[in-house]
Amino acid sequence: MFGFQGGESADTVARKKGYMQEAQQQWSFMTNFDLSTIKNEVQLSSMVKDRSGISEEQAKREVEVWMRGKEF
Repeated sequence: MFGFQGGESADTVARKKGYMQEAQQQWSFMTNFDLSTIKNEVQLSSMVKDRSGISEEQAKREVEVWMRGKEF
């Protein structure tokens, strides 16, 4: 999701870097390494839940709202 794969365009890399920074602003406990290992929305929700101590339902809602309009 946030990780980079070979052959991506400069625009894609810039967009993902921007999303990574936004995610760190939203969830300050997320490190660059944490985010680079996340491959999908389920993994992001799980990490938000585990690190923040909120319910699974709340984590899913937060991630869903945050992801609106973003293209990974």
